Amino acid sequence: MYHTIEFNVDLSLDLEVSRKHPLERVLIRKGTRVEAQMKPSVVETRDGPIEVASLFLADGTTARSVPYNSFRFVD
Repeated sequence: MYHTIEFNVDLSLDLEVSRKHPLERVLIRKGTRVEAQMKPSVVETRDGPIEVASLFLADGTTARSVPYNSFRFVD
């Protein structure tokens, strides 16, 4: 299921275009909306655990370990 999300901060993400290609770094501006499927997880940081998601975007690219506090659900 795809969700519309909106980024609430400027964020630099590494996008996986294909496993055969190197990661592509992109800047996502605050207010950008995208359609994405999500796979939630928790990662351990020095400040403790944080919730993140792998975002499977409608254009076929993937962004991994995107913090939940950097986006919100629109729908």
